[in-house]
Amino acid sequence: MDQTVMASKLTHLGSHADTTLDLQSRTDVQTFTSWGAPIIWDGMFKPDLYDQWHKRDQSSVALTVFAVGRYLDAYLGVFLNSSEHHFMVDLPVTYYVFTDVPEKVPNIKLPPHRILKVIKVERHSRWQDISMMRMRTISDVIESDIHHHCTHVFCFDVDQVFTGRFGSEALGDSVALLHAYYYRLPKSRFTYDRNPKSSAYMETGDFYYHAAVFGGSWQSVKAMTEACYKGIMEDKENNVEALWHDESHLNKYLWLHKPTKVLSPEYCWDLKIGNPSDIHIHRLLWATKHYDTLRTE
Repeated sequence: MDQTVMASKLTHLGSHADTTLDLQSRTDVQTFTSWGAPIIWDGMFKPDLYDQWHKRDQSSVALTVFAVGRYLDAYLGVFLNSSEHHFMVDLPVTYYVFTDVPEKVPNIKLPPHRILKVIKVERHSRWQDISMMRMRTISDVIESDIHHHCTHVFCFDVDQVFTGRFGSEALGDSVALLHAYYYRLPKSRFTYDRNPKSSAYMETGDFYYHAAVFGGSWQSVKAMTEACYKGIMEDKENNVEALWHDESHLNKYLWLHKPTKVLSPEYCWDLKIGNPSDIHIHRLLWATKHYDTLRTE
């Protein structure tokens, strides 16, 4: 099929660079969704072209990450240092580090166009509450600060390490990530919340998305986090907790409000899965998990 015809299938384009995506370059994987959003895989895009376009458009990115309790000592330094080598390296980036111990945030040397802001947050007694309450915190800081300085927002879990380019090709109005453990499985095995009493309840969906990485324009991320927080609070009022907490609510939101760009699992991979032939590069890796010592009930 002609590339122009293939590109016409994309109805959700975040920038002029998206029109150059080569959907035929990866015949081994799905490269666009049923609603016309691209699924970004290695080999589909020209990195320099994307960077040039976003520099011209003066794109700037807020990166949010939570490092609460023992997670700060275990992961934050490696996360930030690896980000400086691989995350949007040619664009202005502002890191928003949310922590209960600001004085322990490592001093990372940053170039002039990259800034680190530390915001103190409450440490909840349960890790589940930390996970869920981040939605409100992100929404609040977008309103109070981010929207004055940045065009886009990306939200990350801290227990990850950047190992390859995570660049401007990932930017879009609403960006979701295919979960590495589910992208090859049938929908019947997706772990959506199946409890009808939860606002995150889903009978079916499009994909299973990983809440370790999500993003988009600041407007879209604000709407996304506000909706997830609302669902979480509705569940609390009904004495219900979604199966996978904020991830369950995120999947519900992204089913009702389709993302305009989807990232392949190379943007968040777990080496324990192995090295399937469709994963050509590891851009972000799961760090070794120590839930027995890091999480509190």
